[in-house]
Parts: sequence; C-alpha cells; structure tokens
Amino acid sequence: MTGWRPSRTEPVPVTTLVARADGRLIPAAGADRGDETTVSGAVLRAQQVRPGDLFAALPGARAHGADFADEAIAAGAAAVLTDPDGAARPRLAEPEVPLLVHDDPRGVLGDIAAWIYGEPSLDVAVLGITGTSGKTTTAYLVESGLRAAGRTTGLVGTVETRVAGERLASAFTTPEAPDLQALFALMVERGVTHVPMEVSSHALSLGRVNGTRFTVGAFTNLSQDHLDFHRDMEEYFAAKALLFDGRSTTEVVVIDTAWGQTLVTPQTITVALDAGTGAAWTASDLDSTPTGEQSFTLRGPGGLTIPTSLPLPGEFNVVNALLAAAILDVTGVEPEQIAAGLSSVQVPGRMERVDEGQRFTAVVDYAHKPAAVALALDALRAQTSGKVITVLGCGGDRDAGKRPLMGEAAARRSDVLIVTDDNPRSEDPAEIRAAVLAGAKGHGAPHGGEVAEIGDRREAIAHAVSLAAPGDTVFIAGKGHETGQDVGGVVHPFSDRDELAAALRAAVEGARL
Repeated sequence: MTGWRPSRTEPVPVTTLVARADGRLIPAAGADRGDETTVSGAVLRAQQVRPGDLFAALPGARAHGADFADEAIAAGAAAVLTDPDGAARPRLAEPEVPLLVHDDPRGVLGDIAAWIYGEPSLDVAVLGITGTSGKTTTAYLVESGLRAAGRTTGLVGTVETRVAGERLASAFTTPEAPDLQALFALMVERGVTHVPMEVSSHALSLGRVNGTRFTVGAFTNLSQDHLDFHRDMEEYFAAKALLFDGRSTTEVVVIDTAWGQTLVTPQTITVALDAGTGAAWTASDLDSTPTGEQSFTLRGPGGLTIPTSLPLPGEFNVVNALLAAAILDVTGVEPEQIAAGLSSVQVPGRMERVDEGQRFTAVVDYAHKPAAVALALDALRAQTSGKVITVLGCGGDRDAGKRPLMGEAAARRSDVLIVTDDNPRSEDPAEIRAAVLAGAKGHGAPHGGEVAEIGDRREAIAHAVSLAAPGDTVFIAGKGHETGQDVGGVVHPFSDRDELAAALRAAVEGARL
C-alpha cells in the first residue's frame, strides 16, 4: 500500500511537527536548534522510505524500529520519529538527521502523518464502520449506494482498497497510520468524495486512525473475537467505542444488543430490525426467495419508506442494509439511489454463491467467529430443503477460546460438519482441529448429523461436494475472499471459491458420464 501516495505533498518543517505534537527535537549531529529540515511523507518500514520521508522508528514486539534507522536514512529519510529508548540506541546516538522524540510516538504518528499530508480526511467524507461482524458487507453496501448516486468513491477494508475504481488487495482491515493518511491524500487528489472504511479494534487501539476525522462513525455489533489481543469483551468493546469519542461528526448505531445501546446519545441515529426498539431506521415486509434473495421495506425518519431488495440471505444482512441506508441518507443519497445500490451490491466472499450448474446450493463465507457462523448457518438452513453440509476450520495464532464455540455453533446447525484447517500459521493444525472438534462433538447436530475431520482443506471441500444431493446446501466457512493459506508462516495459494468451483465442476461432469 505504500505505493499509494499523492503525486505531490507540500513539505512540512520538522520543527512545526515537533511543536504540534508537543515533542522534543534532537537536531542532526552538527546542526543547530534552528534546523529547518522538511519532510514530505511518512513511513513505518525502513525498506519503504522515499527521499524526504519521516521514518517512524517505533518499539515493536520483536525489535525496535530505531535499529533500522541506518537503512532508512540511507534510503533518504529526512527525519526520524521515535521514543526516548529509540533515541538512546547506538544507531541514533549521533543522528545524521533530526529526531522528533515523543513518549508515545505510535499515538501521535497518525496526527503527524495527517499534518504531513494536509489533513486529507477534512476534504473527503470518511464513513467509518466498526463492529465484530458486518463491517465488510456494510462498507460494500454503502459504496454501492454511493456509486448509484454518481459519487466518486474510495473503499478501505478487509478485502481490498479502492481509489476511484482502481483496486489493491488489502494487508490489514485498517492500514497503518502513515499509509492511511497517504491514501486519503491520494483520494483527494483523484477526486474521491466519499470513502466507506472498515475500522478494526486493533486500528483504534493502536492509533492507526488518529488524525482521521470521520464524517460518519457506525457500529454493527459485538461478539467474541480478538481475545488474543484484548483481555476481555469489555476491553474489546472499549476499543470499538473509541470511534465514538468525538472523532465522528455523525454516529449511527445498531441497537439490537446491549453493546450498541451503550453507545447511544440523544444525537445518535439508531438502527434495528425490530420496530419495537424505537430505532430511527427499521425494516418491514421481509420476504425471501428459495435462492436467498430478500425483499423488504426500509423505514426511516420522518415516515421515509424505501422498498428494496438484497441479493444476500439472512436477517443479519437486512440489518447491514439498514445501517448502510442510514449512512447513505446522512450523506445525501436519494431513496431510489439507496434502493438501487442495495439491490445491485456484490460482496466478495460474503455469503457468495458458487454456481457451476450443480443441483444444490454452494456458498462461501468469511464467517470466522461463533456468532457469524451461527447467523450464516441459520440463514442457509431457512432456505434449504435438504441437508446442510459445512466445512469449517479456525485460524492459528488467534483467539483460541472461540474454537470450541465455533465447532458447537456449526455442529448444532449442520447435518454434516467437516472440520478442516484454516490458516494454522505457527500452530499445530491438529491441535486447532481438536479444539474445534471438542466443541462440535460435545454438542452433536440436532438434525442427527455427523462430524468428520479432514485436515487437508482441498480434500474437505471436495468431500463436502461429494456428499451433496439436490436440495442440499454446501457451506464453506472461514476464509471467504482470501487467496492464500498460511501454514507455518508460508502462505500457499488457496481460494475457497476456486476450490469449491473446481469440485463442483468435477461433480457436474461426473454426473454427465
């Protein structure tokens, strides 16, 4: 993402940044305190430095960024931001460039990057969406509605980053602070007016969105996830709530749960499926087809009604559509444009149907949390006349406590559950599968189904397809849009969608022979 920068940035004096950040300046060796060095960009990684950049040398879990200062300066870094420990390290003891020293360099980096790039979030409407589930779908729904209204859009999220139609795969749900501010500046340069953006709890906790002014801050829901990073659910929620600490001009919140209700103020625009909650935005007249498409009426403030449809199954996606509609309404999108955007949306790897001519339903979804697995399977069960066959794994080096919960959620809602590998990363895949199986086998499927273990994900998908008959649903959960599988730190090419499509084609061809 570091290649995504504006073509030109007005240089900013380091002394100006020091004063605004309330930091301390250590001049370059041999320079005086009146150093007028300027910077025109900011980066976190030495190998990404361009001439004139500010290099942020931050403390890390395995190393300190100051240890890479020589490499950054050799590449053209004009100044270094670091903490007192970094400034005291040998490579910065007699700095060749000025140092901006701050006790919390990570916390101020977002603001500093924003100042360097001209505070671009003031010139593009940033529509931030946080929550455990639904961020990606809601962001795509909003972006689709904006395009239906003729707006020039950006998009920042888990699947991809877009700038006025140009796409780049995403490494993080929310980019690091310097990359994010550079991206916003590029969007301004290219005429982007609105950018739906997923905002992760990690990004809020680590200050990645500091320096960003949100036109809208929106909350979807909260359920167990990321407890490898946050100590408990309360800390996890507190991180999400940072989006609503005054940095968002308008706040839009789903209030179907107590977590959302906690965020409500008299100015909050509220969203709920149930009209009995008194929410400003609700839905009525829900209907769905056997293939999962839904029609319903959005009901908004002042008696506003918007009949619309959605090519995504599940009541949870109706809630996502409600949230998107509320955000679009705030930005001035007309009702008919909202309806057009919702009805035409395409969301990669989110309840995505894969059709190769087979006589049963096949779906890929990113569900990798207990609540998301349950919601997706409930939606698929409602439209399935036959068996529900699920393939599920859990990622390594992540919240281990959710593994048995995911196994339980899937087993309770599937006729056949095949436990397989997801992204084991540095962990033993068999141990991860064992944790999932413990939850699955302890709560056998109420439909009299079975639980199986096939570690090889490709084989697991093929086996699921081989079991399917007309009227069944095959559900591949966990990886969604991803195009790689991380095993032992090595990412191997792997796409659930492609593997499912290949298995379906083979099954269809075999049936013809």
